[in-house]
Amino acid sequence: MKPIKVKHVTFGVGTPKIIVPLMGTTESELLEEITYIKEQQPDTVEWRADVFQNVKDLQAVENALHLIREKLTPIPLLFTFRTEQEGGRCPMPLSDYFHLLKTVINSQQVDLVDMELLTDESMLQEVISHAKHRGVNVILSNHEFTHTPAKETLLFRLQKMVTLGADIPKIAVMPQTVKDLLTLLEVTQEANESEQPIITMAMGKLGLLSRLAGEVFGSVATFAAGKQASAPGQISVSELRKALQIIHQHS
Repeated sequence: MKPIKVKHVTFGVGTPKIIVPLMGTTESELLEEITYIKEQQPDTVEWRADVFQNVKDLQAVENALHLIREKLTPIPLLFTFRTEQEGGRCPMPLSDYFHLLKTVINSQQVDLVDMELLTDESMLQEVISHAKHRGVNVILSNHEFTHTPAKETLLFRLQKMVTLGADIPKIAVMPQTVKDLLTLLEVTQEANESEQPIITMAMGKLGLLSRLAGEVFGSVATFAAGKQASAPGQISVSELRKALQIIHQHS
């Protein structure tokens, strides 16, 4: 696996890196949340901007980014606007979604940006190229909140992400059975045989094992709850770090 270095954090070396979401709806909530999250010492912080009440105001987004960046330094910052079709909180036309991403990339305040695979391929390719030109790492993602697609579908999507230029492909699924969980873990192990670092997880109670065992199967990062969880099944940073360290010591 070829590691990806983002500031002082290297994805693909050692224990999976812990990413914690910011879920505040206002600037004051975000700043308060950052103070709490920094005490947990995450490897990376994700701003879930679809929760932000002024996300459709690009100037407000840029202002918030500057405040977040100033408070977070030197922790890497991942920007995510999760679309409504993949569990996000704010409906937005695709053209506005990609314009938002380009605005964030141009701000030079973020280290990584999340883009969703199942959107519009031509617009996606344009914004990926723009991010790379600006030196911003790209996480290409896909989230299934109701089921776990077939193994072949998941492997195809991960490979498509690589083909489109993702620095880190990401897949999240909702298992309904233990067999679904095993499918996700098998996909992770097989995809890990390539040079590309990947992030995978199964959500909900059944998926907890996938959040803990990334080092065994090949996922380079995992998400923990800050003041709020951003997806079903996230546990606290302290619980997650303890489990990751135990697995690292004995694997």
